[in-house]
Amino acid sequence: MPDRSTDSTARTPSTVPVLAIDGPSGSGKGTVAKRVAEALGWHLLDSGALYRAVGLLALDRGIPLDDADALAALALRLPISFQPAGEGVSVHLEGRPRDADLRTEDTGAAASAVAAVPAVRDALLARQRDFRQAPGLVADGRDMGTVVFPDAPYKVYLTASAEERAQRRHKQLMEKGVATTLAALLEEIQARDARDMGRSVAPLKAADDALRIDSTGMSIGQVVKAVLDHVVLHGSQ
Repeated sequence: MPDRSTDSTARTPSTVPVLAIDGPSGSGKGTVAKRVAEALGWHLLDSGALYRAVGLLALDRGIPLDDADALAALALRLPISFQPAGEGVSVHLEGRPRDADLRTEDTGAAASAVAAVPAVRDALLARQRDFRQAPGLVADGRDMGTVVFPDAPYKVYLTASAEERAQRRHKQLMEKGVATTLAALLEEIQARDARDMGRSVAPLKAADDALRIDSTGMSIGQVVKAVLDHVVLHGSQ
């Protein structure tokens, strides 16, 4: 994956294909997007990492999560880059890896809050579009197919029941030794869904032309196959 630093202003032709994968928290879109990008040999955009980065740095610097002007200024000059790391990518902030910090529950909550700020979304829009490079891009997030890449030829809306998403997250946290309860996670996921779907700017929703996949009861492999089949089918039309 190419490095994307704070000063990236490159523009690429809209003929470069994009697969937009949107969906709520815990639906598995990040894992699916990574595996599909690897299968296709395309670049990968984890748009959530950008919002998590803004949220994390806001917490680090004591910026209130309702201070729209300060958050927008931070987003415009976000000191972020994506560096190769083994078979994946490491997210660097201010020149150092912050992957673990970006995946905490506190950072996730902060990301959800800053993502509802219109000025932050405006500040990050061009940066996300800069990832559109040949041979193609797999972009996962909450408004990839509706706002960031509305002309994407391939769109998927991936979801799962709130109960299953809570169970998945609970298992992940338990494996990391993080104490939590299933009830608390379910409440958090439902609250985040409400925020993401109810915000005034770029609310979470399926694009009209998106393939909808409910991954409840499905394995990651099954979902990946369904997404790849969708790309192959529409690519041949």
